[in-house]
Amino acid sequence: MASATELTTCELSVVLPCLNEAETLATCITKARDSMARLGIDGEIVVADNGSNDGSQAIAVEHGARVVPVPERGYGAALRTGIAHARGTFVIMADADDSYALDDLEPFVTQLRQGSDLVMGDRFAGGIAPGAMPALHRYLGNPVLSFVGRRFFRVPIHDFHCGMRGFRRDRMLELGLRTNGMEFASEMVVRASLAGLDIAEVPTTLRPDGRSREPHLRTWRDGWRHLRFLLAFSPRWLFLYPALLLVTGGAVAFAALWTGPVRVGDVAFDVQTMTLAATAIVVGLQTGGLALVSRAYGFRLGLLPRSDRLERMLDRFTLEWGLIVGALMTLGGGVCFVAAVVRWSDTDFGRLATDDMRLPLLGLLLVVAGAQVVLVSFLLSLTRIGEDASSPVPVATDVTATPTAV
Repeated sequence: MASATELTTCELSVVLPCLNEAETLATCITKARDSMARLGIDGEIVVADNGSNDGSQAIAVEHGARVVPVPERGYGAALRTGIAHARGTFVIMADADDSYALDDLEPFVTQLRQGSDLVMGDRFAGGIAPGAMPALHRYLGNPVLSFVGRRFFRVPIHDFHCGMRGFRRDRMLELGLRTNGMEFASEMVVRASLAGLDIAEVPTTLRPDGRSREPHLRTWRDGWRHLRFLLAFSPRWLFLYPALLLVTGGAVAFAALWTGPVRVGDVAFDVQTMTLAATAIVVGLQTGGLALVSRAYGFRLGLLPRSDRLERMLDRFTLEWGLIVGALMTLGGGVCFVAAVVRWSDTDFGRLATDDMRLPLLGLLLVVAGAQVVLVSFLLSLTRIGEDASSPVPVATDVTATPTAV
């Protein structure tokens, strides 16, 4: 099979994922072909077919497209395979439902020629025709997910999930994109941002699709998959910030109640609230440990970029230091328990007063926190196994189909 470099034989490939798009596929191919002809672009149209049984393959061949069969189901699987087998220096992808402006490729091509690595379409700036996007998507789903994407990854993109976008094929292959479903759209932007690629945005229009059947997109299922992916690729927002909030809030409350109850108006906060504060600290420490482990493991897998700050911290805080700190915390907790028992013995092991519960609570907190420090230290050490090897972490490019010339 030809390599990625050998396949580059034209300037632009238009890649259309296809699953039973017989009603609109010919129109999409014609629009893209005519747009390239007007712009004088040497290009091709690739239909990444995901197992259509309505004759879409024959329609693609008849209208001059090249068909790439993709046995693995999914929007992302189809696009990954189509991109891998495209022959253009640049790729523009769009749905094959005749909703995107395949008759106007110029803004994307111009931006790519000017040096952008990824060019996103902005349907909100270009215009959304009546009936082209459900109100739930237009006013809630897309704005919320786009805001989350901008906030988490500092990507200056207003329409995070526009299905029409262009990019340098070699840059996209280098990212090693992996997802198979609709979250592929999010993965492309997130991984491009984390890799420091040049991302631009151009206005594009959205029209009602030309199909008589229901779309493949499922609002809640695919919306959740997008959000889940954004969270998974941002350990800072998913784990670290909540951990800091829990630990800080819990520690402040625990310290305030250490010397006795605190009254706010007619409400008295006492040992019961200390128990809640201790719980918040424990959960926060566990969540913070997950933030460190997931961040380090994500880098080892080649999914997240290197964090120099994290690497410096891991260089200083070795497994041995973690074991020492965890052991000291656990020992301190044990001392608190012993002291509590001694104090209890002074009352002939009678009924404990509320104030007598503060010291055991501190002991419990120190023991559990110490154990967590030890466990997280071991997990972090596992993520660093083999890091001194001379070879870099490989990033595989998933290719599941052989291109079919037509």
